[in-house]
Amino acid sequence: MTEPPGRRARKKAATRQKIADTALRLFLERGYDEVGIRDVATAADVAVTTLFAHFASKEALVFEQDETFEQRLTRAVTDRPPTQPLIPALRDAIEAQVRYCGATEGGAIIWNLIDETPSLRRYEETMRVRHTESLAAAIAADLELAEPNTACRTIARFVVDAHSLARGSADPEAAVAEIFRMIEAAWAAA
Repeated sequence: MTEPPGRRARKKAATRQKIADTALRLFLERGYDEVGIRDVATAADVAVTTLFAHFASKEALVFEQDETFEQRLTRAVTDRPPTQPLIPALRDAIEAQVRYCGATEGGAIIWNLIDETPSLRRYEETMRVRHTESLAAAIAADLELAEPNTACRTIARFVVDAHSLARGSADPEAAVAEIFRMIEAAWAAA
């Protein structure tokens, strides 16, 4: 049984969320490149050092769920029941992420901001590379390999990119299903 977070953890989480919400509001109002870190800290009523204690960079303010997404992907491998095959477990994780991103009213607005801002697109690509490496390592460990092989890295990249490809589709859930049919075929061939 998990204990509820203590007061300090709740306050820390609330401060982090307040900073992220404030940053997003400012980015959408003024444009990402027109807002500085000090602007965000001032509007959130926190010190710049507090902001950096929660977010490593300005780009990280937009991708505040980055670590959570990466952990969900690796846990889809490590925490799945022994009878559940790998690819369906990963498909479930990506479907949940696509639903989560599409469920928020501002989801499309945020993705437009990302697509229109070169520094955010570059940051997203570095995130995908890191997520791919983490997922490939989890797949390799699941297969009892000492390190990820080409098949592990390839499938991991396909899975991570599925989210990005699906969000650009008119029907994201149908896109995920189509992408995962191809991933399943590639995994079977490997």
